[in-house]
Amino acid sequence: MQTAEIHRRWLDFFAARGHTVVPSASLVSDDPSLLFTVAGMVPFVPYLTGLVPAPFPRATSVQKCIRTNDIEEVGKTPRHGTFFQMCGNFSFGDYFKEQAITFAWELLTTREADGGLGFEPKDLWVTVYEDDDEAREIWRRVAGLPDDRIQGLGKDTNYWSTGQPGPAGPCSEIFFDRGPAYGADGGPATDDDRYVEIWNLVFMQYLRGEGTGKADFEILGDLPRKNIDTGMGLERVAFLKQGVENMYEIDQVRPVLDRAAALAKKTYGEVHEDDVRLRVIADHVRSALMLMSDGVTPSNEGRGYILRRLLRRTVRSMRLLGVETATFPELFTTSRDAMAAAYPEVAADFTRISRLAYAEEEAFLRTLVSGTGILDTAVANTQRAGKSELAGDTAFLLHDTYGFPIDLTLEMAEEAGLSVDRKAFDSLMAGQRARAKADAKAKKTALADLSVYSTFRSLGETVFTGYTDLETDSSVLGLIVDGESVRSASAGQIAEVILGATALYAESGGQDADAGLIVGPGYELEVLDVQKPVKGLISHTVQVRSGEVGVGSPATSVVDREYRRGARQAHSGTHIIHAALRQVLGPNAHQSGSYNKAGYLRLDFSWNQGLSAETRSEIEEISNNAIRDNLEVVTREMPLAQAKSLGAMALFGEKYGETVRVVDIGGPWSRELCAGTHVTSSAEIGMINLVSESSVGSTNRRVESLVGIEAFRDLAAERAIVSQLSGSLKTPREQLPEKIADLVASLKTAEKRIAAFEARAVLDKVPALLEAAAHHGPVRLVAEDAGKLNSGDDLRLLVTTVRERLGSDPAVVALASEVVDKPVIIVATNQAARDAGVKAGALARVAAGILGGGGGGKDDLAQGGGADVGAIPAALAAVTQAIAG
Repeated sequence: MQTAEIHRRWLDFFAARGHTVVPSASLVSDDPSLLFTVAGMVPFVPYLTGLVPAPFPRATSVQKCIRTNDIEEVGKTPRHGTFFQMCGNFSFGDYFKEQAITFAWELLTTREADGGLGFEPKDLWVTVYEDDDEAREIWRRVAGLPDDRIQGLGKDTNYWSTGQPGPAGPCSEIFFDRGPAYGADGGPATDDDRYVEIWNLVFMQYLRGEGTGKADFEILGDLPRKNIDTGMGLERVAFLKQGVENMYEIDQVRPVLDRAAALAKKTYGEVHEDDVRLRVIADHVRSALMLMSDGVTPSNEGRGYILRRLLRRTVRSMRLLGVETATFPELFTTSRDAMAAAYPEVAADFTRISRLAYAEEEAFLRTLVSGTGILDTAVANTQRAGKSELAGDTAFLLHDTYGFPIDLTLEMAEEAGLSVDRKAFDSLMAGQRARAKADAKAKKTALADLSVYSTFRSLGETVFTGYTDLETDSSVLGLIVDGESVRSASAGQIAEVILGATALYAESGGQDADAGLIVGPGYELEVLDVQKPVKGLISHTVQVRSGEVGVGSPATSVVDREYRRGARQAHSGTHIIHAALRQVLGPNAHQSGSYNKAGYLRLDFSWNQGLSAETRSEIEEISNNAIRDNLEVVTREMPLAQAKSLGAMALFGEKYGETVRVVDIGGPWSRELCAGTHVTSSAEIGMINLVSESSVGSTNRRVESLVGIEAFRDLAAERAIVSQLSGSLKTPREQLPEKIADLVASLKTAEKRIAAFEARAVLDKVPALLEAAAHHGPVRLVAEDAGKLNSGDDLRLLVTTVRERLGSDPAVVALASEVVDKPVIIVATNQAARDAGVKAGALARVAAGILGGGGGGKDDLAQGGGADVGAIPAALAAVTQAIAG
C-alpha cells in the first residue's frame, strides 16, 4: 500500500465519522517556543488546552512534522526520521476513551478491500498506563485482546503532559510485532525493535500541578472537558504495509536512496556504514525539500540553521561515499517526484526550491575546499611539532566557523596519521550548546504564560475595525500586569489591555503595530505596542498616562492618523517594489520576508547575487511609475482556493485561514494575500527611494526604501549636499562626478609621492644604524631607538633592510620606535643567527614585557609593543642582555 493511499484512507475513515478534515499546517510553527511543528497535535494545542475555543467538536489531519533532536539516530534505526507525517484524530470535549479505542482498532484491522489498513489482530499489542484499568477493560471488550497482550507501563512512558501545570492524562499505545526474526519475545515492555509503535492515544482527562521530570508531578483533579489526541505514524505504517525493513525504504524515500547509491556506485545492503549514509541522505534530502517548500531558507540561525545542517550533512555523507561533486540536482529532483503526489506544492515551487538547494551545495563545496586548506596547515604544524594529536580547538574552529563537519576532520586527520583531541572538542561543543540552551531558555521564559489570555479569548475574537475606522468605541475586557490578570491599572503603570473591538492594527504580516491612544472616562493610555498573543485576540501594551482604567470601563481606541498614513504608504510600497522586482528579475525573485512602518520599508527576496546600479535604478523607476500612474488599490475577501486560482501570491512563513484578504494594485500586476492596511490608490504613496541593497545570506537579498515624505526628505538632503559640493568646488552639478574623480586621482598621486619621500627618509637612517652594529655573544647586534615613525610598516622596512646589509654572518637587528604615541619593537634574525640558537620571537617577547605589553612572532621576524614609550631604552638593553647571555 502506497504512503499516499494510507494518507487518503486515514482522512476518509475519520471524515466519514464526523471529523472535520484539517489540512496540514506549515512546518514553521506558530508556537513561539518551537522552531518547527514537531508533532501532529501542535496546531491543535490552543484547542486542547482551552486557550482558544475549538471551532469543531472533532477533527482529523495528516500533519507534516520536523524533529531533529535525535538526528544522530537517523539511518541507524528503522524508525528515526527528521521529517515525518503524523495522522491524528482529535476530540474536543466530544467522544472519549471508548470511542477513540474503537476507531483505532476498526481502522487498523478492517480489511484493505473494505477501506481499512488490513493488520492482523494477532500481530498487534497494546500498552496502557499501569493504573488505567478503564482503558485495559475497553481494550479487552472492543478488541478482544487477552491480558498478556495488554501491558501496563509506568508514568515515564505512558502518561502525557506538557511538562508544566495544565492538561495531562494516560496514554495507550498500539504496537506491531514484526516476529521473532527481529528480536526477543515479551511484547513492547522489552523495548525491542521487534515491536514497532504505530499509534498513540492520549486521554487528556486530568489537571496536573507543579513538578519535575516526566513522572514527578501531582494530579490536581479532572478537567472540565476531556479531550482526545491520537497519532499514527504514517511512515511506520507505510514500511510495515509495504513489506520493507525501515522507513527509508518506503515509496516516498527509497527513490532518493537508490539515486544516491547509483551516484556513489554503491550497492545498498552490502556494507552497513554505507547503508547508514545512504539512509541519512534519503532522509535529509526529503526533509530539506519539505522545509524549503514551506519557506525556510538556509542561514546561520534558527530554522535556517537546521535546514543548512541537513543540507551539509547530506553533502558530507555523499563525500564519505566517495562523491565529491555536486549531487543535489539529481537527488532533489528525485525527491520532488517521490513527494509530489502527496504534496503538489513541491513540484509547483521546485524552481525556487532547487535554486536554494543547489546554491547551498555549491557554497558548502567551496567551504570544504577552504576548510581543507586550513586543516592541511594545522596537520602540517602538528606533525612538525612532533605531535600525534590534532588540537581540539582547531577541530572546533573548523566546525564552528567554517561549518567543517567533525567526522570529516576525523577522517582527514586519520589519513595523515593523526588523531583528534575529541575530549577538548566535545568540551568546547558542550559549552556552545550550554550557551545556546541558556539563551533559548531565557527567550522562552521571557514569553508571557499564554494561559492568562484564555479567559479573554473565550469571550470571543477581538473585532478589528481599523480597515475602515480610525476610532472605535468598545470596553475593557481584561487587564494584564506583569503576566497576571488584574482589575485595574493606574497612572505610570505598564499594562496589557484587551478590548472587545479596536481600530489599532496589531503587528503582523511585516507591518509594525499602530501608534495611538486608548481613552475613556477619567483616563488616557498611550499605546506602546499591539500584538496577537493567541489566534483571534488582540492585546494592547500601554502606559497609563493619567487616571485609572478598570475592567469593564468604556474605551475608545484612537489611531494616530499621521502614523497610519505613513504605515499604509509603506505597506503598499512594499507590494509595489515586490511587483517591480519580479518584473525585472523574473518570478524566482520571491519575497521571503518584509518589515514596514511609517516612512520605511525593507523587503527580503530570494536571489543569490547583488543587483547592479542599473538594475536598482530600473526597479526604482518602475515603482515610481506605478505610483505616478495612480493605480487603483482594491481589497477583497474570498476563499483561499479562489484567491490562489486568481494568482494571488501567498508569502512564505505566513499562515492563512480558509477566508483570506486579497490586495490588488493595478489589477493582476500586484496581487497578494495580505491582511495589512493599504492606501486606496498608488499615488497616495507619494514616492519610493531605494536607499540600499545588501545580502542576507547566500540565497537572499534585501532592499530598503524610504517612503512618502521620508523619501522626499532624504532626496532633499542629498540635493543640499550636492549644492554645497558644487559651490565649494565651483563646478556645475552635472560635472561633479568627473571633478571629484580628478581630485581623488590627484590625492592618490600625492599620497604615493609622500609615501616615497617618507620611505626614503626612513632608509636614510640605515648607514648610521649599520655603524652601531656591535658583537654580543655569537652575533653582531644592532639594538637602537629609531625615533618617531609613521607606522609599524616603516619600522619593519628599516629592520629588514639593516638585516640584509649586515651580510651572512650571524646578525640580529632590534629596532624600537614611537608609533602613534605607542612603543613598538621589531626584531629580525638572519639564518646564521638562528642556527646559533637566537630566535626573534623570544627576543620580541622579552622586550614587550619591559614595554608593558605583549609580543611574539616567527624565528626570523617578530614584533612587540606596549604602553610605556619611556621604557624603550630598557627594552633594548634587555634584548642585548638576552643575546649576551
